[in-house]
Amino acid sequence: MSEVNKLLVATKNAHKTEEIRAMLGGRWEVSDLTVIPDYATPLETGLTFQDNAAIKALEASRCFEGLVLADDSGLEVDALGGAPGVYSARFAGPRATDADNRKKLLEEMQWFGAKTSLARFQCVLVVAKGGKVLAAFDGSVEGKVINQERGADGFGYDSMFIPNGYQQTFAELSAEVKNQLSHRSKAMAKLIAYL
Repeated sequence: MSEVNKLLVATKNAHKTEEIRAMLGGRWEVSDLTVIPDYATPLETGLTFQDNAAIKALEASRCFEGLVLADDSGLEVDALGGAPGVYSARFAGPRATDADNRKKLLEEMQWFGAKTSLARFQCVLVVAKGGKVLAAFDGSVEGKVINQERGADGFGYDSMFIPNGYQQTFAELSAEVKNQLSHRSKAMAKLIAYL
């Protein structure tokens, strides 16, 4: 694709934008929804990560001339029947913070008597332009969730998730290591090949 290498990430999450910018390695001028004044974020009413990513990509692509990238991702915990899943960002309620969501996850795990549980992070990226979906890419990383928080880096549930093959949580691993094995990096590798 021959674009002016401008990409809008359909998020106001600075951590997510920075992670995507780092993975693209300076090949794209990456901005996010903070550049669109008064942007009204659409409701995520989809039943899947792909549905929600498409909702966000399509809406933002109506306000931005170049390519728009939307991500929907979340944590699926086996002991909780796959929850929080598509509700990961609002697990503790519509205005929940990352800390609120982690607290609720700890409470749920305690309720079910789980000290650890098999889990995975899932990610779907959708690319849109001019109100049309152009492509979708997915990625996942398997691991386990622990019933405590460890590490100061990362965001979301990173401080509770240990990827397979490691002893550290995503929040304890360096950004370089996390960006090589995360669910988002796997979906981004497919996106980069497409771009």
